[in-house]
Amino acid sequence: MSKQPSVMFVCVHNAGRSQMAAGYMSALSDGRVEVRSAGTMPADQINPVAVEAMREDGIDITTARPKVLKADDVQASDVVITMGCGDECPFFPGVRYEDWPLADPAGQGIDAVRPIRDEIRGRVEELLHELLPVKA
Repeated sequence: MSKQPSVMFVCVHNAGRSQMAAGYMSALSDGRVEVRSAGTMPADQINPVAVEAMREDGIDITTARPKVLKADDVQASDVVITMGCGDECPFFPGVRYEDWPLADPAGQGIDAVRPIRDEIRGRVEELLHELLPVKA
């Protein structure tokens, strides 16, 4: 692969699922994947329970901020992962789209958010193996 792969994570508020996914992709790829995240209706701040859940797994997303989804960012990405925003995400030919049907952590306690976090980590690890195959 000649250029660095680029992934964008999109959910409605860009406060929980997409931020956790972006945090994992940034940490697990060691900077080898360009990572973006955004929301169709961004919240004012990151979900504090999502921050806590990620901290438990050794990943700090406290500096992340919800951002509004921009068509240019979608078009500039190789892979766009949606998490519950469905048809509100702009579509561009040549961009790979995948939908991850994940529960929304908004308003949930830490015990409910941990399994969502763990599922996100597993999905990010799978995607990472596709984007950065291990060379023999």
